[in-house]
Amino acid sequence: MRPVSPAVPADAPTRAVDVAVRDVRADDLPLLAALNDAAAPAVNALGLDGLTAHVPACDAALVAHAGDEVLGFLLALAPGAHYTSENYRWFSQHRPGSLYVDRIVVAPHAHGSGVGRALYAAADARARALGLARVTCEVNLDPPNPGSSAFHARLGFARVGELDTKDGTVRVELLERSLDAGAR
Repeated sequence: MRPVSPAVPADAPTRAVDVAVRDVRADDLPLLAALNDAAAPAVNALGLDGLTAHVPACDAALVAHAGDEVLGFLLALAPGAHYTSENYRWFSQHRPGSLYVDRIVVAPHAHGSGVGRALYAAADARARALGLARVTCEVNLDPPNPGSSAFHARLGFARVGELDTKDGTVRVELLERSLDAGAR
């Protein structure tokens, strides 16, 4: 659940794009796998086979696009999923009743254009439809992903913990946002 790095420079121009969000389709998977793997280490690489296997387990598998151009995607899981992620397990134990955003990836050229906000708005709607009161995610602290941390803070996410994962090679901040608060 982390936007791709590197972060957009503070002085980079922001351009709004007319973004639409829809469910992932099978024909999206090769492009989404390439976007995902190019975003490593902000997200873990899955390859086409891994992404293809993961998407059906997600309660929200969303694509942001402008016309025919795919600009990003978000994958999220509701409580009770059979998912072995250390981060998902932490949220299941400490923040039950949340939609866990496993990954959000925005094409580098689309950073700052509203794609991430549109994906989170759709994830919020999916969480509400599932009767869930909050959305959770994690962002890398080590290796650092300051652009993603700042993005999530702007959306009203608050840190609820930290966790060492992948045998201590990655440290993440664990974030949540109540759906009462909404996006800012």
